[in-house]
Order: sequence, then C-alpha cells, then structure tokens
Amino acid sequence: MDEDNAELRNPFPSPPSHYTKYTTHNLNLLALLKERAPEDQDANQHEILKDQTDVPDWPLIQLEKPRVDWILEEPDAYYDVFGDRWFVKEKIPSLGELGGNQLYPADPTIDRRPALRSILRSLLVTYSSLMGALLSPPPLSPEVPPDWQRHVEWINVLSQNLMAAANDLRPVQARGNLEMMMKRQLDLRREETRKIHEKCDTLSTKLNQLRSTVQRMLADENTPSQPEAKTSNNQPSPQITQVDVLNWAEQV
Repeated sequence: MDEDNAELRNPFPSPPSHYTKYTTHNLNLLALLKERAPEDQDANQHEILKDQTDVPDWPLIQLEKPRVDWILEEPDAYYDVFGDRWFVKEKIPSLGELGGNQLYPADPTIDRRPALRSILRSLLVTYSSLMGALLSPPPLSPEVPPDWQRHVEWINVLSQNLMAAANDLRPVQARGNLEMMMKRQLDLRREETRKIHEKCDTLSTKLNQLRSTVQRMLADENTPSQPEAKTSNNQPSPQITQVDVLNWAEQV
C-alpha cells in the first residue's frame, strides 16, 4: 500500500498496469463483441466469440472509452487521474472571487489598460512614499501602526492586481504565440517550396541542354563524314559517342 501511495505522489507516475490490455487483438475482439451483441452488456463473451482465439478471461467491456457525456451532465464534472482530481468545467476564479481587492474591471470585454496604468502609477507613488516612511521615526505608541506598514499592504494589493490581470491575459498570449508559430511554419514551407521549384527549373534547363546536345550528335553521325586530318603524331583524335554523353548526363 505504501508503494502505491508513493507511486501516486510521484510527479511523473508510471501508466496503470492495465494499459497492456489495449492490444490490437483485444480491441478487434471488443469491436466484434459489440457488433454481435450491441445491446447486451452482460453477454457471455466466450460464448459469442467462441470462433475466435485468445479470448481473455477478463471482460472486454473494460476496454471501452469512458462516457464523457455522462461526466459533463454532473454540475461539478470531474475525473481522477493518478490520485489527482481534475474538473472538466474548470474556471480560473478572478481576484475578486478569491476575496481580493480587485481594482480593474472584471468584464474581459472592457479595456483594462487605463486601470492597469493607474495601478502602475499608484505602485510607483506608494513605493516612493514607502522610502520616505522608512526615514520617519517610529510611533510613540505601539498600538499605532507605522506608516511603512500601510504602504507595504497597499503595495501588496497593487501587485496582486497586476499579477491577476497578467494571468488573465495568458490565453490571449498563448493564441498570439500559436498564430506566430503557424505563420512562421507557413513562411518556411513557402521558402522550401520556392527553392524546390528553382532546383526543378535548373534541372529542366540542364536536361534540355543535354537533349539538344544528344540530338545534335545524332544528326552529325547521320551526315557523311569528311576524311579527318591526321595529327603530327599520326594518332586519330578521340571521338565522343552518344553513350559517353548519356553516361556524363547521368553523372550530372
């Protein structure tokens, strides 16, 4: 039992042991079972699949996917994975819902930039006041809180508002980053396609040149040849045949 708890506390736990049951053969048996007995959930799988081999002893119905629609019907839909509970309709609460002093509009459709600028200016002014309060003498009565404590509390409230507003913009930032990544991938594919077309055009030009050379050589071979002049060493000059040109073309 302690080993199971340790496994659940592991930040990267191993998959459940029953994942080995999801084989292609077992999934095919499940599909065949549902085809032959679509309505009977308690059917005898060994009797229905008697013409099949390697029918497992455990119920094949365990391999079915969970019904998500049943979970969504619950008011607080959740599911458990490795000992942790996750809510399907999970909503990030705002700072005001958490009991904090929210200084910016809660409606995301309203422009929050003016409120955030005011919060930032208040933060800078409060920080300057805090520096001055630290130079003031402490209060004579211990029951009276010092001025610096009030400034620190207000700085904490302003910082919470800035952090909460920034966290609300995370989905917008994620969508913007995803859009930029997709545009970058599209530009890269267009550049690769352009280079491929340029390479194909270059190869086509070379092939046309080789084809013209071969046709010209064939035409020269069909024409009557003139007696060739012998060289000073009385050795005939080398002749280039069509086979040599084709071999050179393949190497290119």
